[in-house]
Amino acid sequence: MSGFRSHMEQALAEARSAGMRGEVPVGAVIVSPEGMIVATAGNRTREMCDPTAHAEILAIRAACAAAGSERLSGHDLYVTLEPCPMCAAAISAARIGRLYYGAADPKSGGVDHGARVFSHAQCHHVPEVYDGIRAGEAAEMLREFFAERRAQGSI
Repeated sequence: MSGFRSHMEQALAEARSAGMRGEVPVGAVIVSPEGMIVATAGNRTREMCDPTAHAEILAIRAACAAAGSERLSGHDLYVTLEPCPMCAAAISAARIGRLYYGAADPKSGGVDHGARVFSHAQCHHVPEVYDGIRAGEAAEMLREFFAERRAQGSI
């Protein structure tokens, strides 16, 4: 990929903001085929009282609204944690071209763990997937968040 530029730093910033709001620190960024950031989001499930308000879903909604289309062909999605099955299905439905994610999620992932949504014959679109992008930073942010919650007795 000539001229490749990672946008994981912005996704990590969105994750930090989510954590500061008391949300699980996951952030997402969608980049247009021209290389422009068209949407950013962090988790907002608690704030919105919406179990579907994952960073990926919110970013996809915003990018689709900006594009005036339910499809985001050629767009890239950067997310700090391996998408869950719900988000992987949305990524496929939106026709995201490339998925870059940070930390693996052996417990709840839907791409390389668990449901492995993109490997099913019923999956209509499979993006290129690149894992482990700044995984250490993303995983550490999640470890610290949950350790703090456990120490407070809130989980």
